[in-house]
Amino acid sequence: MTVPKQFSEAAMSLSDYASDSGTLEAVWTIEIQTLAEDVDRILDAVMTVHPLGYGRYRRNASVTATGYETSQPMAGSTTDTHVGSFTPGDTEAYPMVELKISIERNRSVLEQVMATILRVHHYEQPVIFVREAWASRAAYDPNRDNPHRWWNNGRGLPDRIA
Repeated sequence: MTVPKQFSEAAMSLSDYASDSGTLEAVWTIEIQTLAEDVDRILDAVMTVHPLGYGRYRRNASVTATGYETSQPMAGSTTDTHVGSFTPGDTEAYPMVELKISIERNRSVLEQVMATILRVHHYEQPVIFVREAWASRAAYDPNRDNPHRWWNNGRGLPDRIA
């Protein structure tokens, strides 16, 4: 299949993107399905190998509301091995959140972060997606007078969760 020139890799690159609002940086977004109570353990472990930086902030992540994951473990699976009352092929559903982090596109950094996640995750085969993405990097100015910024809008920051 021939890719039209306007969609070639060079044409799709955003590495030279720049505007008044800032630039874009090539990143890998790592989406991890996990238990809500394990989020801090995973983030703390990742922080030992990567700062999870986003501009002038560290330990940046997003966590979805609790939903659920579902699967049908087969004979010989860990569930079959460790849960006495389990019947292979039965459908299971468990609560989960999606933890999303991003890191620069550097293979050795990705290897360290993935190894760390796998070491502390509660599953032997966690559901993790790694996606190529572009993250915004603002033309940083903490004194900007934009009326929508939290320091100007009269509402301030939202209430902290924790």
